[in-house]
Amino acid sequence: MDIAKFIDHSILKPQTTEKDLEEQIKRCIGLKVYAVCVHPYWVKRAVELAGGELVVCAVVSFPFGMDTKEQRLSQCLESLERGAKELDIVMNFSALKSGRLSYVREELLAIGRNTEGFVRKVIIEAGYLTQEEKKLAVELIAESGMEFVKTSTGFSFPGATEEDVKLLYSASGGRLKVKASGGIRTKEQVLRFLSLGAERIGTSATFDILS
Repeated sequence: MDIAKFIDHSILKPQTTEKDLEEQIKRCIGLKVYAVCVHPYWVKRAVELAGGELVVCAVVSFPFGMDTKEQRLSQCLESLERGAKELDIVMNFSALKSGRLSYVREELLAIGRNTEGFVRKVIIEAGYLTQEEKKLAVELIAESGMEFVKTSTGFSFPGATEEDVKLLYSASGGRLKVKASGGIRTKEQVLRFLSLGAERIGTSATFDILS
């Protein structure tokens, strides 16, 4: 299996320099990785470097999901204007856990309506949620018309787990695709998550995995 076509390579460490960005995107093009995920600040430069050879994905409200609805939507629209083709949007899981479901629903619907035509992945940070909250998150994301539910940012514990991928895949019922992300560092892990129903893998260990 050509696993490179399932990988979103993460370039999200805060100490990343422009030289790091250039080197990693060049390597990703050579390995035929599907996409690179970058912060909004680096989207325009990443698009220039990618040259159409791979997809550029912008992370939004990353990694804590604590921006306001207006800030989050602005980040989405600006990143798309700068050339991003996909968005990885951190859900306001604090609002979800606080029972502010109408706020979360309204926020997701607003983003969904204003970003149609692009691939949207919503990060739920599953490690912070109960089983019922994970299922509820899936329902809200599916209702918003977005394409993916994503396990985690990779900045929290434990990251992607087999149990979460199984749960999200089952709860989605074909309405959403699943992106597994967080702590994925080996080819064996990638293959296992794909076998469980994930259709995209987020990792910063791409070069080790594909070596």
